[in-house]
Amino acid sequence: QSQLVESGGGLVQPGGSLRLSCTASGFKLDDYAIAWFRQAPGKEREGVSCISRSGSTTNYADSVKGRFTISRDKQKNMVWLQMISLAPEDTAVYYCAATEYYSRVPSRCGFIAMTSWGKGTLVTVSS
Repeated sequence: QSQLVESGGGLVQPGGSLRLSCTASGFKLDDYAIAWFRQAPGKEREGVSCISRSGSTTNYADSVKGRFTISRDKQKNMVWLQMISLAPEDTAVYYCAATEYYSRVPSRCGFIAMTSWGKGTLVTVSS
């Protein structure tokens, strides 16, 4: 069964760092553009960052620019989200998702038409 699996969440103090990982079973991530989303309690899910199939293009929500870095490794079939300078407002369940929407344009990514989702990993930023 094809699925995405996130890991790396946890409790961290304000100003701390975490690295989230996303891996796939049953399919190759390099066939897809990948995005990270998050959903905080009582809020709508929002796109945080995405990376193109080629890895040449990355995009970030304004709220995380300069603090989060997305990357991918085709050989390891993994995508990571490095998060630094974490703040309480970053507390959320983080999801990775994959889309074939940009399959014909390997240099593009976005937050629409996601076809596969992981179950999420909880990030809590608190002192």
